[in-house]
Amino acid sequence: MRALVRHRRLNPRPHAFSARVTVVQIPLVRCAQEGLRGNWFWGLNRPSLLRVNDADHGDGRPLLSWARHMLEAAKIPGVDGEIWLSCIPRSLGYVFKPVSFWFCENRAGLTQAIIAEVNNTFGERHAYVLDCRPGYANGVSLQMEKCFYVSPFFDAHGDYRFRFAHSSEPQRPHLARIDVFDGDRLMLVTSISGRPAVMTDWKALKAWLMNPFHTLSVIANIHWQALLLWFKRVPLVARRQKAS
Repeated sequence: MRALVRHRRLNPRPHAFSARVTVVQIPLVRCAQEGLRGNWFWGLNRPSLLRVNDADHGDGRPLLSWARHMLEAAKIPGVDGEIWLSCIPRSLGYVFKPVSFWFCENRAGLTQAIIAEVNNTFGERHAYVLDCRPGYANGVSLQMEKCFYVSPFFDAHGDYRFRFAHSSEPQRPHLARIDVFDGDRLMLVTSISGRPAVMTDWKALKAWLMNPFHTLSVIANIHWQALLLWFKRVPLVARRQKAS
């Protein structure tokens, strides 16, 4: 899907921007069961215009195996349905994924857990596993302590508050929102939203043709926004810890 990213910083200086990105949603269980790897237009671990590689996520093991390992480590049972990976695909041999989401369902299609996998520009990666049991529904706020250094303009500490409107059905809106708090003070509001569509060869080609450099534009925009923050004299925060 073609998604809209919004980013609004409130403290210590106001700053906002928005950008369009290409996002794919992959049913990992179905792909594993049916041996789906795609084709030259879109694919998993194969040369394609838009592709997703195992090495781009987790610890490099197969995507489904890594997700199940994370759920087991977090002691979240009952994920016996589909696991949807929502992420920016690789294009022209390059990708940078600020955040990817793994929606983990039971057989009834109810979300049991959401994995938010975050990358920073220092080549580090961290995953937050959100327990959605019991009674989780779209729009419910999920809180998690921040423990990973993402931006040189923010400390590695604070709290994330996640809200989702997840749908794998075509044309139903999809939203992921992350608010960053320092104590009771709201520091940052980010979101990514769009309407999923069934992937076809034509849609993959069209998405690529609309912006073949979309993955390069993601990292370029990150550095451009960092430069604007520097011009606004937003103080830099030293990295005090390694990724866990």
